[in-house]
Parts: sequence; structure tokens; C-alpha cells
Amino acid sequence: MSKTVMIVDDSASVRRVVGIALKGAGYTVIEGCDGRDALTKLTGQKVHLIISDVNMPNMDGITFLKAVKQLPAYRFTPVIMLTTESEESKKREGQAAGAKAWVVKPFLPEQLVGAVQRLCLP
Repeated sequence: MSKTVMIVDDSASVRRVVGIALKGAGYTVIEGCDGRDALTKLTGQKVHLIISDVNMPNMDGITFLKAVKQLPAYRFTPVIMLTTESEESKKREGQAAGAKAWVVKPFLPEQLVGAVQRLCLP
């Protein structure tokens, strides 16, 4: 049975690259174009991991992460922040909100898949 990963990024090209890498590694992918859109797609189904951008319209990644952690079904879902932000203060804010990893763009798809494999819920 394949594991499900949600990708949240306002860039369609980033969602495509990440999606291709994950699907190639055997994952099922759900996409959200921003935090608000992604929250509407978290309807109680099992999501093994979430990859989220930080800077997005409507709802940014940190706000989205905090909202996810309030949902009982997703409280323990690991979240990887995939972002151009490399400032320590942003990373600390992300970790405080519950992010398990911080991957800075540009990234190697293999690196990201490796992080997903390490962090994915069983």
C-alpha cells in the first residue's frame, strides 16, 4: 500500500517536480496551492507526511502548520518545510510550530525523497 504525501506550494512547477519525485518513489500525492486550499483537502484521510512552502498567498506555511497541528487526525503528521527561507529565526519559528525538517530551495529531488522516507509515518 502506498503512503500519501501532501505537497503545499503556490508554485505549480515546484508541486510538479516534488510530485514527480514522490510518485517515482511510490507515494500517492495530494496537492494544495496554499495553506487554506490544503486545509480543505485534509478531510480525515491518512496523510503520512506534509511538505509545505513558507511564503504563500491566503495562508502562509507557518500558519498552515499551526492549523494542521490543531486537527486531531493530523496532530502527529510530520511536516517538512520546503522554502527559499534560510534565516535561522524562520527555521526556529517553523520548529516551534511543529516542523520536523527544513529544506531550502533549490533542492535535489533525491534529497527530498530521502527526507520523506526518513520522516514518513508508518
